[in-house]
Amino acid sequence: MPRGFVAWSLALRCEETTMHDHRRLGRELELFDTDPLMGAGLPYWLPAGAVVRHTLEEYVRDAERRAGYRHVYSPVLGKRELYEISGHWDHYRDDMYPPMRLGAEEVVLRPSLCPHHALVYRSRSHSYRELPLRIAELGAMYRAELSGVLGGLTRVRAIHLNDAHIFCTLEQAADEARGALELIGRAYADLGIRAARYRLSLPGEGGKYVADPELWRRATALLRQVLAVSGLDHEEAEGEAAFYGPKIDVQVVDAAGREATLSTVQIDFHQPARFDLHYIGADGARHRPVMVHRSIIGSVERAVAHLVEEHGGALPAWLAPVQLVVLPVTEAQEERAHAVAREARDRGLRAETAGPEHGSLGARVRAARLVPYQAVIGEREADDGLVALRLRDGRRVGALPVDDFLHGVAARLEARGTVLWE
Repeated sequence: MPRGFVAWSLALRCEETTMHDHRRLGRELELFDTDPLMGAGLPYWLPAGAVVRHTLEEYVRDAERRAGYRHVYSPVLGKRELYEISGHWDHYRDDMYPPMRLGAEEVVLRPSLCPHHALVYRSRSHSYRELPLRIAELGAMYRAELSGVLGGLTRVRAIHLNDAHIFCTLEQAADEARGALELIGRAYADLGIRAARYRLSLPGEGGKYVADPELWRRATALLRQVLAVSGLDHEEAEGEAAFYGPKIDVQVVDAAGREATLSTVQIDFHQPARFDLHYIGADGARHRPVMVHRSIIGSVERAVAHLVEEHGGALPAWLAPVQLVVLPVTEAQEERAHAVAREARDRGLRAETAGPEHGSLGARVRAARLVPYQAVIGEREADDGLVALRLRDGRRVGALPVDDFLHGVAARLEARGTVLWE
């Protein structure tokens, strides 16, 4: 192959990678930013980014509600003793922030939500009839990441995790883990992203992991069963497990070809024992539940970063910060354009108007290139109650009555997915 062609191909790939870099697109789309006074690895969300984040969070909460999850809130601080019981202090201390002394107590910014959810479960007695009990929270946690690995939204110190813990019987654990994988698959379809591969993450050498061979054997066997029943090809990787148990990692690849874990499913026998969790069985005796950890989209930060890069900033219409821009051709159609935008907002659409003060029609169309729907209103459309619909993918649907147009857009947004127009 000619060296010039190879160099051109590499340059093109580099340009495409740069164009899809979520840090560049995040600035261009005004999604998020950072400030030295807030600190490295602590991004803040601008209004457009807050819309994306809120919409994504509501999507996940709705999906969880439909799947039988019950949502809770728990504090971002916990006593050091809590993490000593859970095992985080012994096995995960290097990634935690140092304790803060409050009088005679030491409190820590939590590195994980699972110890808190174990306490939520433990707060009252449970019968086998209540199981599986699915507890979900979109909560903050904190990791003491080194400055050299921080970047954009993918590696941050304040993480907002879509987390859940299912407390169930041993017989229910495999089905619950499989159901979590199905939830992940549906979410990926709606978000327009795909799994690069599935990884069964196993323990490695050293003292990083809980020393209980039988625990690891039982949990690993269950996850292998889940992957087999789900028909998912996977690879096994030693040294990638959580300190308390194996996990199924759903791997994605970014624009630069870097692989990362987005979603996880874990089976945990360790923490139920550490927190002395139990339920009352049909025999009237106390039994130990199994704890299934799962995250549909992982952290909101990493999920948004991956979505931006996967779609080059052209997010699925239901997730886009602006879903519709109304474009009057001249000032004479501005009043009508504002009326259409107001009606769209009344129907729940995120709509804006871009008039001639923002430049020529062509310039405004180009400026709105990442907006899913563009409604152009010229003299004829204004007189006849129509809009000329352009789609982000370059298609021109043509003139439509305003009500039909808004009904069609609303239907597509409600259906989610990545299809713009039937």
